[in-house]
Amino acid sequence: MKKFDPSTSIHDYLVFGEFGDVNPSITDSSTFTFLSPKSMEDSFQHDIEGCFLYSRHWNPINKYLSNALARLEDAEAAQVTSSGMGAISSVILQICSAGDEVISERTIYGGTYAFFKNFMPKFGISVKFVDMQKPDAVDKAITGRTKVIFAESISNPLLEVTDIPAIAKIARRRGVKLVVDNTFSPMVISPIRLGADIVVHSLTKYINGTSDCVAGCICSTNEFINSLCDVNSGATMLLGPVLDSLRAASILKNLHTLHIRMRKHGDNAMFLAEKFKKLGLRTFYPGLRSSRNYKLMKDIMNEGFGFSGMLAVDTGSYSNAEKLMTRMQEEKVGYLAVSLGYFKTLFSCPGHSTSSEIPEKEQKEMGLSEGLIRFSVGLDNDMSIAYERIHRCLKELDII
Repeated sequence: MKKFDPSTSIHDYLVFGEFGDVNPSITDSSTFTFLSPKSMEDSFQHDIEGCFLYSRHWNPINKYLSNALARLEDAEAAQVTSSGMGAISSVILQICSAGDEVISERTIYGGTYAFFKNFMPKFGISVKFVDMQKPDAVDKAITGRTKVIFAESISNPLLEVTDIPAIAKIARRRGVKLVVDNTFSPMVISPIRLGADIVVHSLTKYINGTSDCVAGCICSTNEFINSLCDVNSGATMLLGPVLDSLRAASILKNLHTLHIRMRKHGDNAMFLAEKFKKLGLRTFYPGLRSSRNYKLMKDIMNEGFGFSGMLAVDTGSYSNAEKLMTRMQEEKVGYLAVSLGYFKTLFSCPGHSTSSEIPEKEQKEMGLSEGLIRFSVGLDNDMSIAYERIHRCLKELDII
C-alpha cells in the first residue's frame, strides 16, 4: 500500500479496482476546478477533451450517458436533457427563429402538440400539421420559411409508422432538417440510419424503463450538439434543461438491458394484439399483418427487437373505456396511468389524457376516437394470464 504523502492530492490514491470501476463513477458536482486561469478562459471558448466547466454545460456522467445514446442511435454525438419536452423545445428553438415554420405530423404526443400550437407562436414560429402518412402532402406544405419537419417514428397514440426514408429524401431536397421522436421505438427503428438529421427521446419511457425519473436526449451530428452547448447561443446551455447526475447514472445502468426489454415488450404486445383482433376489436399495432403500416414497418425496422410494446384498442365509447380500464386495474392486469415503458402494463384513454391538448375536432379528423385505450404492454413472463383477465372484463362489460 502506498504511504500517504500530504503534499500529494488525495485523488492520486483513489483507485477503484485494478483496472477501474465497473460502472462510471458519479461526479456529484455542479462546478469543476482548473489548473490555471488560462484553462478556464479557454473552456468558455471551446470544449476541451476531459475538461469540464459547469454542470449546466457538461459533467462526466452526463457525457458518459450521452456517448452511449449516440452509439445507440448511430449518431456522431448526443446530449441528455431533463425531459423529453426539454429535448424537443431545445432542438426547435435552436433551429428556428421568428418568422420560421415547422411542419409537424398531426398525430403526435399532446405535450408536443401544445408546444407547437400554443407556445411557439409567442416566438413568431408557426406550425403546419399534416398527415405524415402522405409524403406528397409534406412536400407540398414546405415553403421558403420551413426549417424543420417533425415526426414520430411510431406515432402517439395511433401507432402510425412514418416513412422516414421518404420524408428524409424530401427534407434533403428542400434543405429542411428532419427531426424524429423515437420514444416509442428505441432499437426497433434507427431514424438516423434512415436519413433523419436529429433524433429525440423521452428517456423517461423505454430507455430508462423503471418509471422513476424524467429525462430526455438529443442525438445528431457533432456540429449540432456543439451548437446546443455554445455558451453564447446554445439552447441547452442557455435554457438549462440539465439532467441530474444521479439520474444520468441510473439511466445508464438501465440502458444495458434495453435490448432484452424491447424484445419482451414487443413479444407481449404482439400476443395481445393478435388476441384482440381475433375478438373483433379494432386494434392498432404495426406488427399485425392487417395493419396498413406492416410492410413499411418491416422495411425500416431492425430485426430482433419486435414491433414495440405499444398498442391501442378501440372500445367504442369513452364509457366503455372508463369501465374497462377500471376493471383491468382491479383485476391486476396493470395500472391506469399515463407514460409508458414500465415493466408493468400501463393503460390510459389518450383523448382524455396524453392527447387531451388536441382539440376534439382535430382528434376526430385524425381518427382518435373517445373509446381508444392505449396500452404500454409490460414484461409479464406469461401474457396469457393477463389476457384471460382482460377477456373476462370485456365479456362482463358487454364490449365483446
